[in-house]
This record gives sequence, structure tokens and C-alpha cells, in this order.
Amino acid sequence: MKRTTATLTAILLIIILLIILLLIILVAAIKGSFSIHATKLTQSESKSLETKESANGPVSIAVTPRSLEEDLVAWDFAIVLDTHSEELTSDMVAVSELVDDEGKSYKPVSWEGSPPGGHHRSGVIKFNSVSPKPKSVELKVKSVGGVAERSFKWVL
Repeated sequence: MKRTTATLTAILLIIILLIILLLIILVAAIKGSFSIHATKLTQSESKSLETKESANGPVSIAVTPRSLEEDLVAWDFAIVLDTHSEELTSDMVAVSELVDDEGKSYKPVSWEGSPPGGHHRSGVIKFNSVSPKPKSVELKVKSVGGVAERSFKWVL
């Protein structure tokens, strides 16, 4: 009798462990398929909004548009500046401008990020959204790292 009870208990524990294992695999598979679909959607939607980089001179700059929809109040561009040879002292609002496909220029409304100084800065530069939405935009950054002007362009 004790042997039968022990055997049944062992079988029951194995079944419970198998069910738990199957549930874990199922949850992982569901999460994996959702993230694959989300990645494909994000990549196809933002093909033209990839990070643009400029490594001219002693300062490298990388810019990534974060939100450029017409119905938004502000358009955001994430900016990363890196150097190993000079202080990054530029006022990012003063040295940046956005230009649309018709040549109209827009000044930034704010910089939210690292203050001037140091060798590594990052933040978000914000512009009022442009309406109607242009076919392309170009972010220009002037006089950083001895380079007169850097241009980062995206087709919308």
C-alpha cells in the first residue's frame, strides 16, 4: 500500500512538473512571437528614421529621431556627442536648426539633457511639430568640434 501511494505521488509530481514546464515554454513562445512581430513592425515603420552619425573632426555626433508625427506638439531628436580631446560646451539650442523639404527653417524650443562641459553629452532636442508634415527633414548642427555644419537628413 505504501509503495502504491509513493508511486502515485511520484507520478503526480512528474505530471505537475511537466505541466509547469509546458506552461513556461508556452509563455516564452508567445512572448517571443509577439516581440518578433513588434520588431518587424517597428523596423518597417521607421526604416527612414534610423540613427545618423557624423564623425567629422574631433567630435562625433549621433542623432536619432524619436517622434515626428504631425499631430504631436513637439518633435524630438535624441543626440549623443562624444570626444576625447575637447570640452563639449556648445549650447545645443543655439547651434541646431531643423529644415524641411521646402527650405523652411525651424529653431529648437528646448534641450533636455547633459549641460555644457565634459567629453560625453546626450539629450533630446525638441522642435515644435511641422504641419503639414514635410516629405523630409534635415537637422543641422553648426560649429561643434571645429566643423562648420553637420547635416542629418531623413525622408518622412
